[in-house]
Amino acid sequence: MSLLMACWKQNEFNDAACAKEIQTFYDCVAKTDRKERLKQESLGQMGNLSPKTVNKLLRRFPNITDNF
Repeated sequence: MSLLMACWKQNEFNDAACAKEIQTFYDCVAKTDRKERLKQESLGQMGNLSPKTVNKLLRRFPNITDNF
């Protein structure tokens, strides 16, 4: 995004002169959206969690039970 802003500044905000930077930015946004969608699907936002995901989450957030 900073490259796009710098290009616009150098070329007086002319989109035609910065077409390569604009396309690179849009490609990056699309790639990030795909990654986030896959991440949410793997976390079970669309249904049940897989056994691998459950084990991973239980290791990360163990249940601590202390009897007082």
